[in-house]
Amino acid sequence: MKYIPDLSHLHTAENTGAGLKLGIVRLGRAAGKVKFSLLDERDINLVQQYAFEARLEIDRNGNGAAVYAWCFDINRGRSSGQFVHSMLWERYCGGVAPGWRIIHMNGITVDNRIENLALVPDRPRGQGPPTPVELEAERETRERDRDPATSIYWRAMQQLPADNVESTSTIIRVPLDGIGDLSEDECIYFECRNPPCTRIERELREFSICGRCQTARYCGTSCQQRDWPVHKKSCRERKRFMLGERPPER
Repeated sequence: MKYIPDLSHLHTAENTGAGLKLGIVRLGRAAGKVKFSLLDERDINLVQQYAFEARLEIDRNGNGAAVYAWCFDINRGRSSGQFVHSMLWERYCGGVAPGWRIIHMNGITVDNRIENLALVPDRPRGQGPPTPVELEAERETRERDRDPATSIYWRAMQQLPADNVESTSTIIRVPLDGIGDLSEDECIYFECRNPPCTRIERELREFSICGRCQTARYCGTSCQQRDWPVHKKSCRERKRFMLGERPPER
């Protein structure tokens, strides 16, 4: 039976400041929210050859977790699966030599435009002096953190129909050893509530918390301010605890 791709999960974005039409692929739910991957215009047709999914990956060095776009060739099955950034890099730049890895320059791990991908040495963070590429990636990430709206990814997400976007703060439980089953020995990380934002805490209590409801978490004031028009509809002031009472668990 011939496979007929379902293109209902594909959107396009224009006027993003990139000067090109970009593809927005719905990856499905991961870490609680529906995720989307950004592709260059020339890669939009890949949705007819590959099935796309979201995949939550735990950092084994204790730096939280991140969501990536994952895909597999429709005709070859799931055994052909790989990360979308790896597939695109091999497609346009060749293979990745041992001791190297692909990073997303702006820190948005589902922004798979080829200009957002780069090769860096595969080593633990902080080990050895950073390369010029790593320094540039840190600069771009800081710029994104200051104002997410400056990123092409964020502007593209604003063009999605409202019913495609969810807003929630999600708890991600990570085993302390980074592997194995969840148990009492685990860390809890939160994802930023602002729908376009894909950031997940890399350290415990890294994100700020809404002072009114004590529930919603944000990676910074910019995301909190941008999400307020939506969040205020459900934000309810939490009971203030008297002296001696135990506050809610984080």
